[in-house]
Amino acid sequence: MTTTSERVPTRVPGLTGLLHGSRGPAAPAASNAGLNWLRAGVLGANDGIVSVAATVVGVAGAAASTSTIALAGGAALVAGALSMASGEYVSVSSQRDAERVAAAQGTPVNGVDEDFTNPWHAALASMLAFTVGALIPLLMVLAPWSVAARVPVTFGAVVLALVLTGWASSRFTGASPARSVLRNVVGGSLAMAVTYGVGALVGVAL
Repeated sequence: MTTTSERVPTRVPGLTGLLHGSRGPAAPAASNAGLNWLRAGVLGANDGIVSVAATVVGVAGAAASTSTIALAGGAALVAGALSMASGEYVSVSSQRDAERVAAAQGTPVNGVDEDFTNPWHAALASMLAFTVGALIPLLMVLAPWSVAARVPVTFGAVVLALVLTGWASSRFTGASPARSVLRNVVGGSLAMAVTYGVGALVGVAL
């Protein structure tokens, strides 16, 4: 009979398994650094999509010119990417400090003394992913659509992108894909709808 101490510990799904859908116990154990990259990348991309989409749709709601939309969207992209990188660096640095203290006390958080998270990796992954995600709504709204079509087309492209990032997030967390996708789409759509409405009201007032 197998005792509790003799049981094989449950292994964390590997990075390869997360990306390709493998969740069995045979999947290789994920490194802390690999999961750190993946988490920062998925969250960064999602934030880039939503924040810049809300910005450009809100400005477009005020019937602004293409150049104004481009300026606002570009500023949101740069500011957001730098903010995400800075936030990830500070957050993961604090996490790494805690891991080092635990390792020094003989109780490593991840079972491996030297497997610490890397704040530079997280910051870079978050910044790059945010930029890529932000380019989707920015390029869509600046494409040569008619004035009447640019917001609906951008909205549709953003919803599709949110479906993809929601699915990717579910692969990382192990949560239900349907729930993750629905949460992403509803949250992003609400953000765009609210900012568009505010922009429209401001445009009328001006």
